[in-house]
Amino acid sequence: MSTASHLIVGPGALGRLLALHLAGSHPVVLAGRRPLPLEQTLITPEGGHRIHRLAMADSRRLPPLAPAFLHLTTKAYATEAAYASVAAQLPPATPLVLWQNGYQVQPTLSLRHTGPVLCASTTEGAWLAGDTGVIHAGHGLTYIGDLDNRYPELCRALAATLTDTGLQANAVDDIRIRLWHKLAINAAINPLTARYRIRNGQLRDRPFRPMVNQVIEEVAAIMAAEEIPAPEAGWHGLVWQVVAGTANNRASMLQDVLAGRPIEREAILGPLLAAARRHRIATPVLVALDAALAEP
Repeated sequence: MSTASHLIVGPGALGRLLALHLAGSHPVVLAGRRPLPLEQTLITPEGGHRIHRLAMADSRRLPPLAPAFLHLTTKAYATEAAYASVAAQLPPATPLVLWQNGYQVQPTLSLRHTGPVLCASTTEGAWLAGDTGVIHAGHGLTYIGDLDNRYPELCRALAATLTDTGLQANAVDDIRIRLWHKLAINAAINPLTARYRIRNGQLRDRPFRPMVNQVIEEVAAIMAAEEIPAPEAGWHGLVWQVVAGTANNRASMLQDVLAGRPIEREAILGPLLAAARRHRIATPVLVALDAALAEP
């Protein structure tokens, strides 16, 4: 039985970023559906290079494992299938950590999984450097919590571990609100960067800045109707702070477009558009972005 304390399923940008930070001080297994080079390079926001030799596994045929945490870093649309495959191979009480965009899989898997389910909402910026590494394009902040506040000590322990590895993290008792806040950030950044194939920082320039502000206004109206409190900096302040902090980053949806992969349109825009329909709120910019991204 492996002593790996962290099993990370989903070796994309976020999964490898997490694995390479943890690998310096914690036993880690990174699992996916295709082989990758064991040596992986982390390029830091400051331009440094850190190389680690990672333990890799096929997520469909895991070695005997009893990890302290199972991290799912797959795309939102692939998460339930990945969970079904991996969970059957692990002790049922293994703590599960969900890192997905949106607010769809979190409630579903919190009900389905036997053990603790934690949710992570992060603004860390990263993109892949081929099969051999990941570029950490911008420092962010990760919030850790569970939807029913049943596992505060576990959340604090994981947040402390992440912070010790260089990924700043806080345990919170309002992760539902934090996930909605992240949804607002994603809606303002991802669709526009994907549609126009630009990096986050270019959103500050014309003609994109007015478009971002229009999205923020529509999202703010939806959040008010859903009774989601605004962040301390306000909705505009929250989004533009993240844009500045990840200016050199390629947003996840842009990475998917450039790689020819399916995009998380439904996970990011779906909950907001559904809420707008429930409350009869006009969202012409969000609707137009959704339609544009739906085109083949």
